[in-house]
Amino acid sequence: MMVIDADNAVYGRLSTFVAKKLLEGGEEVTILNADKVVVTGSRDFIINRFRERREIGSVRKGPYYPKTSREILRRSIGDMLPKKKTRGKEALHRCKVYSGFPEAFKGAQVVRVEKAMNRKVNGFVTLGEISRLLGQKV
Repeated sequence: MMVIDADNAVYGRLSTFVAKKLLEGGEEVTILNADKVVVTGSRDFIINRFRERREIGSVRKGPYYPKTSREILRRSIGDMLPKKKTRGKEALHRCKVYSGFPEAFKGAQVVRVEKAMNRKVNGFVTLGEISRLLGQKV
C-alpha cells in the first residue's frame, strides 16, 4: 500500500504518476491532502474552465462533474485509466483519495512525489479553493 502526501503537488503530474502506479503495480494507492493539490496557470482561466466543466450537460443525462476536491482528483486519475476494461475498473477501485490527513494515517510512512512538486511562486490555485468556488458544502 502506497500513501502519498499531495500537499503542493501539481494536479496533472500527480494524476499521471498515480494512474501509472495503479496500472503497473496492482497495489493500493492512498492520496492525502487532496485539497492542497495545485493547478498551475492563470487564476481566472482555471476557475472558468472548472466552472464550464461543471455546467455542461443536464441533471438527467450528465456528464456529472464533481464539486469536492477529492472527487475532482479521483476523476482526473480515472480519466487516465482504461475504465471500460476490467483492469482499469479494478485499478480505480484501488485508489482512495482524502481531502485532509485522517487519524488512521498518522503513523504511516508517507511518500512525496518529487516529480510532481510545484516550483512556482505565483500563478496557481489549489483544488480546495476551486471546490469552494464550485459550491462545495463544508
